[in-house]
Amino acid sequence: MDLRQLRYFVAVARERNFTRAAEQLHIAQPPLSRQIQLLEEELGVALFLRKTRPIRLTDAGRLLYEQSLQVLGRVDQMKDATRRVGQNRNQLLSIGFVASTLYGGLPTLVRKLRQNAPDLDIQLLEMLSIQQIPALKEGRIDMGFGRLKHIDAGIVSTVLREERLVVALPPDVPLARDAMPLPLEALARQKLIVYPKEPRPSYADHVLHLLHEAEARPGDVLEVREIQTALGLVAAQSGICIIPSSARQMRSDLSYRVIDSPGATSPVILYHRSGDTSRYLDLVKRLIRDMYAENPPWLMTNNIHPVEEG
Repeated sequence: MDLRQLRYFVAVARERNFTRAAEQLHIAQPPLSRQIQLLEEELGVALFLRKTRPIRLTDAGRLLYEQSLQVLGRVDQMKDATRRVGQNRNQLLSIGFVASTLYGGLPTLVRKLRQNAPDLDIQLLEMLSIQQIPALKEGRIDMGFGRLKHIDAGIVSTVLREERLVVALPPDVPLARDAMPLPLEALARQKLIVYPKEPRPSYADHVLHLLHEAEARPGDVLEVREIQTALGLVAAQSGICIIPSSARQMRSDLSYRVIDSPGATSPVILYHRSGDTSRYLDLVKRLIRDMYAENPPWLMTNNIHPVEEG
């Protein structure tokens, strides 16, 4: 087994088609098929169910795919780190984040990180929560901040805080005339705007589940790609939108009401690879603890509650 075979295998697993994988790899299909066959012979197991269309991974294939992503990601990281050392460049830390975390503690955390590790180059990459998991496995990011609870043996997910949800409303609708907390039941039959439209599952599913549990069935549901679009449509009186409390800073021309329900929260979650012993990960965790201990204004203003560490 060599790295070339693993890259070939990953391409086929992603495309679920030998022809498309060969085109992506810029090789002919017969040698690609032969390398996958040699890999299966070496391992003594079938990696693909070839009689299905599109082809599917076997259980063994799924395991190898997950492990291959990590191995190849680590190799790419090793290459980049070696080049950076050889070129006297600083170490790179790549952080994935969902857009709404920019309105909570992420900017403060990054400033503190730059102050405490001036030799570190920090790369911030906006990506949805569900996109951060494969990005971690493939080594494209080193840690992520998202909102989707995810169970994966290769990823550690730590809930940092639970943030209250609020309803964004056009300022001249009846629901906007009162500033008191709003029960979920009051949103029944309202036209609802949710985001992101894809990929799923996502924050949109979290919101829809909350309404379903409260038996507050919305009227029409409009799905859009990002929070900025959703709030723009609210301003255009195209519906209402449920957002994390800290994201109220995005638009001052809307009205906001806190949702009066204990379960109406959205977690902020730190993701990182299992077994990661990086000193920068430990530094980030310490800075987060210090930041919460300072009790900054945005923490209280937005009804955000840090999770106690056990």
